[in-house]
Amino acid sequence: MAKRDAPPRWDRKMQQRLARGEAAALGELYDRFASLVYSLAHRVLGDDRAADGITREVFAHVWEHPDTYDPKTGPLRTWVASLTHRLAVQRLRATETAALAEGGPGSAEELERKVRHAAVAARADYIVQAMPAPLRAALESAYFQRRDYRQTAVDLGVTEDEARRRLRLGLQLLSTAHDTRAPGAPPEYGGAV
Repeated sequence: MAKRDAPPRWDRKMQQRLARGEAAALGELYDRFASLVYSLAHRVLGDDRAADGITREVFAHVWEHPDTYDPKTGPLRTWVASLTHRLAVQRLRATETAALAEGGPGSAEELERKVRHAAVAARADYIVQAMPAPLRAALESAYFQRRDYRQTAVDLGVTEDEARRRLRLGLQLLSTAHDTRAPGAPPEYGGAV
């Protein structure tokens, strides 16, 4: 098992390539994480055009400031997701605050409630995308196909005990989306600073 303080090799190499200004590295990073960035931004903002804008901002920031990622602090995927979340929430706050200032409907409390809801939804999306494939497959079978644990076991070709274990672990991970002080969560996702 790898040491906790040793970042994955791909993350270290990618950070070094970006720091050297390799355009191919940015393309590779974009191919790997663009759908994650777009989906998180869209989850927070609820708008295609705004999500496209955040996606461009995230990859521009990564290109211009590759040194802001420290591989020792965690996976590159988490850093990119945190950056996306932070920029999307900033955009949501700015947009909604401007609407309030122009006499639009709502209040500051409603704005904060909307931001918190968007943050939880984005965190839940990230958790599902980042969880191991066997757990995700079990949750998808149970949720989207409305299968119980016995049917999920048959669908996945595992024992009923294994299906229950996967569902339980997947739901435990997903339940941390509401936890504003989830251990190990980046500050942008409510973790301790």
